[in-house]
Amino acid sequence: MALLDIRDLRTYFDTDAGLVKAVDGVSFSVEPGETLGLVGESGCGKSVTALSILRLLPKPAGRIAGGSILFDGQDLAKLSEDRMRSIRGNRISMIFQEPMTSLNPVYTVGEQIMEPLRLHQRLDRKQAFERGVGLLDMVSIPSARQRMNDYPHQLSGGMRQRAMIAMALSCTPALLLADEPTTALDVTVQAQILDLMNELRQQLNSAILFITHDLGVIARMAHRVVVMYAGKIVEQAPVRDLFRDPKHPYTRGLLQSIPKLTTTARRLGVIPGVVPSPLAFPSGCKFHNRCAERMDRCPNDEPPLFLPSGGRAVRCWLYDGNPVEGETSDAR
Repeated sequence: MALLDIRDLRTYFDTDAGLVKAVDGVSFSVEPGETLGLVGESGCGKSVTALSILRLLPKPAGRIAGGSILFDGQDLAKLSEDRMRSIRGNRISMIFQEPMTSLNPVYTVGEQIMEPLRLHQRLDRKQAFERGVGLLDMVSIPSARQRMNDYPHQLSGGMRQRAMIAMALSCTPALLLADEPTTALDVTVQAQILDLMNELRQQLNSAILFITHDLGVIARMAHRVVVMYAGKIVEQAPVRDLFRDPKHPYTRGLLQSIPKLTTTARRLGVIPGVVPSPLAFPSGCKFHNRCAERMDRCPNDEPPLFLPSGGRAVRCWLYDGNPVEGETSDAR
């Protein structure tokens, strides 16, 4: 059984300008011991998906409008707030994208690392402090004992990011939601952190939902990849298959924009246009106004996810013929 099974998740925001469908009918699963990569341009719904899992949407604007989030067989969308508090930071942890805004500026780093240890693992203050020192040392923060008494503003951006990772790993979660976890790190420390996350996954059979713009990191870390665009999944595939033979025009555009170490110089691929406003998504296929392969039906009919072959799913009329169960088009 999948550790995490998201079915038809719809997360909407009520704004003064109108309704924003940030996540609109997303379905995927994560198996124990698996790393699932979630990629796409900024604003496609990746981070909102992760926040929906933990039910950390900003209130009152954000809401889960439909679907289910099954974790270990229980629907997180229906749990009480008290029950969710026992899961957050314990069974499910998250590495947030912006450590400076995620860490509390009026508490020391040590106090913030110790909090989940005392709450969920019932450690006393001395035990939690020593465990915190070990965690900071594990993520390569020098003078870890001294840093436990520092405030977030006293750390560099990279150190703050590593402190966030230490907090997320403190209770050895079954599921780790990693939202751009290596953004502020240099290449050497990035490699150490990725190795550490892989080691945790293997030792504990935990799962990772890895959200990033860095397709190189996805190639190294993920077993499967989900590509999102405009609040919807446009492609799912095993990582090797996706890099070897991307199906969706959007996925091909992303991969063509990656620099390659080749002897022949070439111009990087560019996806024309910009990501559409979530207040005014195009009709039909959401990508049609940026797609070089659009057909006559694309501006009017939104495709369902099709199953071309080999455990893959693609939301594109180029592969019309075998839709995913429960998926329908809006063809008129």
